[in-house]
Amino acid sequence: MTVVLGIDAAWTPTHPSGVAVVRHTAAGWRTCGVAPSYAAFLRLADGHAVDWTGPAPAGEPPPVPALLTAAGRLAGAAVTVVALDMPIAHGPFSTRREADNAISRAFSSRGCSTHSPTADRPGAMGRTLTTDLEAQGFTVATTAPRTGTKHALEVYPHTALLTLLGRARRVPYKIGNSTKYWPGLPAADRRALLLTELRHIHGALTATLGPMVLPLPSPTSHGTLHTLKRYEDALDALVCAWVATTFVDGRATPYGDPFAAVWTPEAL
Repeated sequence: MTVVLGIDAAWTPTHPSGVAVVRHTAAGWRTCGVAPSYAAFLRLADGHAVDWTGPAPAGEPPPVPALLTAAGRLAGAAVTVVALDMPIAHGPFSTRREADNAISRAFSSRGCSTHSPTADRPGAMGRTLTTDLEAQGFTVATTAPRTGTKHALEVYPHTALLTLLGRARRVPYKIGNSTKYWPGLPAADRRALLLTELRHIHGALTATLGPMVLPLPSPTSHGTLHTLKRYEDALDALVCAWVATTFVDGRATPYGDPFAAVWTPEAL
């Protein structure tokens, strides 16, 4: 049984990171657990349901060994592929890589250029995460999967969503960018539009990865924009896990070089 772990890894320890685990079954890929933070994911593996309406999740450095153990407990088998929404590579870096440039060349016309990594973001956070995964036997993947190898993939949810949702341009679902998407609209209207996009993503993931315990608010519900961030992070983690399933199935393409590559699903 193949088990993949998706992490929407925050680039700083002060922001929460979504986590999701998916396994391959006789019925296809199925979600085993999803949470909006590392702490919530560890509690989920201990039998405590995620509180989707409680206080905002806190940030913390990624506890890699504990996350892998928790994912294995939820899935019933050890993790063999980890997919991260964070720049990783086979060595240190502090500026743009060929992987970033390759994604931008291929997808900038669709609104999906990449952020530039720096010495500080993800910086030490990214190096520690990569080192911790390597210590657990995972190898940064820049080529096709190799039998018997545990892989760590870099993924980019924005390009993945183009394929998952069949969109021509970048999906407007990021809570922090709502004023850029819809300048001049009141916050309540922007919240409703964001929730509509989040529900599209949720529906597509459910169709691909089976049912999940991730209850989104209704687009007509009341609340602040900030309270939607936990859902965005959790769905991003599931998108990372979904990209890992396409990698395992041989349906993902690496953009980059032997040093680093961003994996993007091929057309469905």
